[in-house]
Amino acid sequence: MTQTRWQRFRHFIGFPASGHHAGEQLVATLGGALGIVLVLAVTRALVGTPAALVIVPSMGASAVLIFAAPHSPFAQPWAVLAGHILSALIGVACWQLIPNPTLAAGLAVGLAIGTMHVTRSLHPPGGATALAAVIGGATVHELGYRYALSPILLNCAIILAVGIVFNHAFPWRSEEHTSELQSHHDLV
Repeated sequence: MTQTRWQRFRHFIGFPASGHHAGEQLVATLGGALGIVLVLAVTRALVGTPAALVIVPSMGASAVLIFAAPHSPFAQPWAVLAGHILSALIGVACWQLIPNPTLAAGLAVGLAIGTMHVTRSLHPPGGATALAAVIGGATVHELGYRYALSPILLNCAIILAVGIVFNHAFPWRSEEHTSELQSHHDLV
């Protein structure tokens, strides 16, 4: 059986053969939307709109992981919390200790990656949290290390709470159910 060029190309780029069912897509969509609405509202109230526009995008990336790939190691509570908090602290330290903003930005992201690896809290959006601490402007810089607690820890708590509710409210999203499906798929 020969594959068409299109099929080979799709395989080459990693295009999935099948997608998630409509219920899964709807739950992920609604959970992500609700989580970000709450995070953005709280962050705007705490630091104002201009700073929120720099801070919240990393939470948008977290929402994709938490709601669309809830069983990924990157979406687990430890990874989300430690990944963001440690990255925030590193970003603030880089901003305060490194006079060159470009170098501070690069080191913030690099050191955040290294720290997340060492602490086994790899959460890719943490890199954006570290970067926002450096490039976030005066409002973010004035927060200093408080940036890690408010708004970052608070944002993590909100997005995780919504994630836990959404991911446990639907039986097909449970890890046990997913494992059963994967086992069945492996047998086929």
